[in-house]
Amino acid sequence: MKRLSLVFLQYIFHVSLFAQQAPSENGVDVFIRQYLESNSPEDRPRIGENELFSSVVIHRFYGERNFEPAWVKNHILPEIAYEMRYEIGQAKFDGLNPNDYHFQAINAYFDRFEAAKKSGEQLKSIELAAVEVLLTDAYIMLSSHLFLGKVDPETLKTSWSIQRNVPELMLDRKLGAAIQSGSLRASIEGYYPAFSIYKKMRDGLRELFDEQKRFEKEPVATWKNLKIDKSIKPGEEHNQLPEIRDRLYFWGFLKPYQTEQEKVYDSLMIDGIKTIQKRFGMEPDGVIGQGTIHALNQKPLDLITTASVNLERLRWLPDTIKDMELILVNTANFQLDFIQKLDTVLTSKVIVGKSYHSTPQFSAQMSYIVFSPTWTVPTSITRNEIVPKIKKDPNYLAKNNMRLLNSSGGTIDPASIDWSKVSARTFPYTVRQEPGENNSLGLVKFMFPNKNSVYIHDTPSRSLFEREDRALSHGCIRIQRPFDFAKILLSHDSTWTNEKITAAMHQTKEKTVNLNRKIPVAIIYLTYWSDSRGNIYFRNDIYDRDKEIYAVLKESRSKKSGI
Repeated sequence: MKRLSLVFLQYIFHVSLFAQQAPSENGVDVFIRQYLESNSPEDRPRIGENELFSSVVIHRFYGERNFEPAWVKNHILPEIAYEMRYEIGQAKFDGLNPNDYHFQAINAYFDRFEAAKKSGEQLKSIELAAVEVLLTDAYIMLSSHLFLGKVDPETLKTSWSIQRNVPELMLDRKLGAAIQSGSLRASIEGYYPAFSIYKKMRDGLRELFDEQKRFEKEPVATWKNLKIDKSIKPGEEHNQLPEIRDRLYFWGFLKPYQTEQEKVYDSLMIDGIKTIQKRFGMEPDGVIGQGTIHALNQKPLDLITTASVNLERLRWLPDTIKDMELILVNTANFQLDFIQKLDTVLTSKVIVGKSYHSTPQFSAQMSYIVFSPTWTVPTSITRNEIVPKIKKDPNYLAKNNMRLLNSSGGTIDPASIDWSKVSARTFPYTVRQEPGENNSLGLVKFMFPNKNSVYIHDTPSRSLFEREDRALSHGCIRIQRPFDFAKILLSHDSTWTNEKITAAMHQTKEKTVNLNRKIPVAIIYLTYWSDSRGNIYFRNDIYDRDKEIYAVLKESRSKKSGI
């Protein structure tokens, strides 16, 4: 009897222990654990051909829930799992590739689940575990890319020196909270850049995908590369005009109409041409020039590429700048905006660096203004430009209010130098231009110390602001409205009247004025954006920076890009 009682107690203990250790969800948790346990420390876990990239975070997520599935409930895929699949597909409207987040594999498992459901069967636990883990990995990586960007800007050839503080994202906890509350969409939107423009740009990209579908189904125009030898003005004839008209039809910039003179630029086309000129940053004069032809040659897929790149750029920007007083320069748009409390209080045209002297992308803090500045000519400009001009014209320095200085700052008489024997390559003197109307820095410069030696300044060459392509400087930024800029920067001090600012700009000696605060300056490069009303705009990639970013965006994730 005692022996039977002992056996019975052992059996009860065994059953109780088994019950404690029994896998939940019919073994799905066991397979989740197996998937996450890599065979080798050097290799990431895999599910079929799909490598998991969120190895650290995904282990923490499932470890804390004892490998209980999050997306699978009662051996089925509930609505929130379908919602996650949908969100992965929507990643293309962020300029990302859904297949970076196992989209094809997840779709295949969903298809098998639905087929089994129709036949009255259940998907195997191992397959449910597979789709479970893939959905979690997708959420973690997609959220990370939305918050930080997929591309690391520091790996690009073009330097990006706008730093951001990266907080601990706690993606695993946010995922758990999103699933529990059923707020997956809100959770994913929470990783978007904290700029209202992002959603508008995203909507614009969605529209471009719709245009691409229409382009593939209804090719209104032939879309061969248009070429013209000279500008086409209203009333003139040209063989390309029928095709130009068709492209305006396609974009909705012109309503279709009948005409017997297809090759004539008639008055009905003018507004459509002006619309596309505005979209691409041209003067809307209605004259079809090379810039307008370039814009008309852009297919929807070309614009999708540009939009994707710029959504990525926006993800690199630090969220903190949205609430600050900010000086924002978009070099691709040749424009400066001074923003206070989210309102633009000053907008000005600017001139930026030539393609071979491109203005870099960086952030710094403006701290002082220099009125009536001198200009110490950089050595490269002295040797390559100034010395050859002096050799041609001995009076060049005097005409341009310039002085020669030796290494100790003493003045050198240009007449004492035999310029025929001077080598530009080894020229030992510094050239300095004194304050004045013709000073290359104009009447004022705005300083934000940085390693690039870039600053904002006035210019005596005012006519250059009328040009559409204003990539004309050696890298610094020339501003069209220097007086207004100085006035708003000094508005905290009522003693800086218009008269005082004007006087300070016309002195014979430099005058440095410290600001009462340091103002963030961000020099960025956006070739696509949207305004608050959803209108989208494009700019020429003057520095040829978009291609490199897009190539990395399209690459499959490398084995090193895990979290």
